[in-house]
Amino acid sequence: QVQLVESGGGLVQAGGSLRLSCAASGRTFSTYVMGWFRQAPGKEREFVATITANGRGIYYADSVKDRFTISRDNAKNTVYLQMNSLKPEDTAVYYCAATITQYSDRYYNTAAPYKYWGQGTQVTVSS
Repeated sequence: QVQLVESGGGLVQAGGSLRLSCAASGRTFSTYVMGWFRQAPGKEREFVATITANGRGIYYADSVKDRFTISRDNAKNTVYLQMNSLKPEDTAVYYCAATITQYSDRYYNTAAPYKYWGQGTQVTVSS
């Protein structure tokens, strides 16, 4: 069982920045594909970013490309989401997700492959 704990959410003005962290349990973090998703009120959960187990492959949703950066530190069992130039439409609960893979260079930009999910952290961007 993998447990994921997000942190770093909060209230920020438009144009500001936040960095989310997701700490994962387990001794095989280097085999986890990691992803970030978000869900705004009244909307479905949507993909934000994903990173391969080896950290060399990254993919972003078009809505956050060039503003958000996903990264991971396998020594700390942690994945990060640096969010810059935040907009009110980025307001949502942000979820960290993980799934174990035998393929170090694979990532997933849909929710279905992810087996483990965090509880979420609220990000609110004021205009």
